[in-house]
Formats: sequence, structure tokens, C-alpha cells
Amino acid sequence: MTVTLHLVCPACNAINRLPGERLGQKPNCGQCRKPLFNGHPLSLNMGNFARHLGRNDIPVLVDFWAPWCGPCKMMAPWFEQAAHRLEPRFRLAKVDTEAEPTLGAQYGIRSIPTLALFKGGKEIARQSGAMGLEDIVRWARAQV
Repeated sequence: MTVTLHLVCPACNAINRLPGERLGQKPNCGQCRKPLFNGHPLSLNMGNFARHLGRNDIPVLVDFWAPWCGPCKMMAPWFEQAAHRLEPRFRLAKVDTEAEPTLGAQYGIRSIPTLALFKGGKEIARQSGAMGLEDIVRWARAQV
């Protein structure tokens, strides 16, 4: 029996149904035809946050950060590289808490950077503080 996954397109936010065995075959969006995975974290905001967290059947790893934060800037390239390592089993995303303070407040983000892992729209794990590439990858995989 084939498992069907729902994946939200990072380009147009359309919900795609994909047979699980095709996950690693570089699938494209059925609506806009752009890749469902591009090796880069997705920027989330109030308009698309709930859709990506609630409608993706894969875990969504969110980096809550701010542009003025030194540790956030230090971790940014490692989080970018983690997308290459964790996709397509995870969707990586970033929330700029300066631009989206409501999301930071809604999820009780008290320090940044904070990584939060969501599955089925619910937070399942959280880690505060800057992390290197290997630590990000290891931590995310250990949570699911």
C-alpha cells in the first residue's frame, strides 16, 4: 500500500499530494511546476505559517531569528546547509521575529536563535542557542 504525503509548495503555497516513494525523486509542484524542495530554507510569515506547519506531512524545522542577532547570523549559513542534508525528509523554514513579532509571541520565543520542530501542526521539540551544521542535523533527526 502506497502512503500519500501532502506537501506545501514553497513557491506558491499549493498543497500537493505525492506518493511517499516519490519523495526523493525531486518532485515539482502540480500547480506552479517549481521544485517542492530547493535546498534552501523557506521564509515564513503570518500569511503562510499555519499552512506550512499544518498541511505538510513531513516535519517542519523552523529557525526563529532576528537580523540584529549575532548568534543568528553565525548560525544562518549552517541552517542553510542543513536544508541540503535534511530535505526531503524535513522542510526547513525561517521566521524573522523582528518582522513577524506575533509569531514569536504566539510560540513563546524568549531567546534567539531558537529551533522549533513541528509535526502535524504541533511543536514536538525546541532548542535555543546557535548550533553548527552537524548539531542541527543530528538534533533534527533525533527528534523524529
